[in-house]
Amino acid sequence: QVQLVESGGGLVQAGGSLRLSCAASGRGFSINVMGWYRQGPGKQRELVALVTNSGRTTYANSVKGRFTISRDNTGNAVYLQMNSLKPEDTSVYYCYCQARPTYDLNDKLYWGQGTQVTVSE
Repeated sequence: QVQLVESGGGLVQAGGSLRLSCAASGRGFSINVMGWYRQGPGKQRELVALVTNSGRTTYANSVKGRFTISRDNTGNAVYLQMNSLKPEDTSVYYCYCQARPTYDLNDKLYWGQGTQVTVSE
């Protein structure tokens, strides 16, 4: 019911910046939470940052102070500004959405296809 399309990944040197974007599309849903997860080589998928429909944010300790998550005024797009990037930030970054279908009491979880972020040393 919700489709997530990501953009903004790429190759950057350590200390550089990237801005990831994710747009949600579809009909008959209400988004409660959007955010970003990542999965690096040999590692499990981990939470990076979340933002609720009220604007509350949550960050992983490893990115706090360097990354900033935000949503646009429509509430159906989420962004991740990544500054002071480190080689250990190299991962596939996945957009995440928790949304409730119009006539459903239960939220459903959606994932983007992932976008590669590579930080060189």
